[in-house]
Amino acid sequence: MSDNRNGHRQRLRERFLKTGLRGFAEHEVLELILTLCIPRRDVKELAKTLIQRFGSIRNVLDADPTQLKTFDGLGEASTVCFLLIKAFAEYYLQQKTVELPIFTNNGALVQFWQSRLESLNYEVFEIAYLDAAYRLMKDGIERLEEGAGARTKVYLQKVLRSALMRGAVNFVLAHNHPSGNAQPSQTDLQITQSLHYACTLINIRFLDHIIIAKDGFYSFRQSGFLA
Repeated sequence: MSDNRNGHRQRLRERFLKTGLRGFAEHEVLELILTLCIPRRDVKELAKTLIQRFGSIRNVLDADPTQLKTFDGLGEASTVCFLLIKAFAEYYLQQKTVELPIFTNNGALVQFWQSRLESLNYEVFEIAYLDAAYRLMKDGIERLEEGAGARTKVYLQKVLRSALMRGAVNFVLAHNHPSGNAQPSQTDLQITQSLHYACTLINIRFLDHIIIAKDGFYSFRQSGFLA
């Protein structure tokens, strides 16, 4: 049994080394992860059970660690492994975003904020400060506001003061909708319109306001609201 298990693990790893994750079923991806933190157990059925319960690897990584520990075979090492993988993914996306002119590659920035904001059950506003080449500045992501539900608001002076203090030439605003609906509220429209007008007066370019939700995202620039 041990030889069969080790042979199966080795075959999974060899497939990954040859082709990456191309052709892997989702439970096989999770199984591969679990082999790194559960060395002496067949984890195939556990991986299938987790995918069946949570629906996707992303939902597994977003799950509360105390909830994960209720599954037979998932101990502290496994939950720490999941947290590390998610944190490494966010760190990688942030570094990758720094290397790209994100105004011409808006998808990378959307993906970055989805990884940060999509699973939160409270509203958060963040801002990305960009240089003249549209690259993310060093330590260029700042959390401006966070709070419960729709009560959180971004104040105009705080945004502009932060941008000016950093010497940012451009910036992008992003926040999440815990309700799951990415469509902008009337408050979102007012904030965006006020910021856009104020930025024209102080020669800072407000590139986009992105709303992240479980059903997708909304870009004010892509919608034509910000020219």
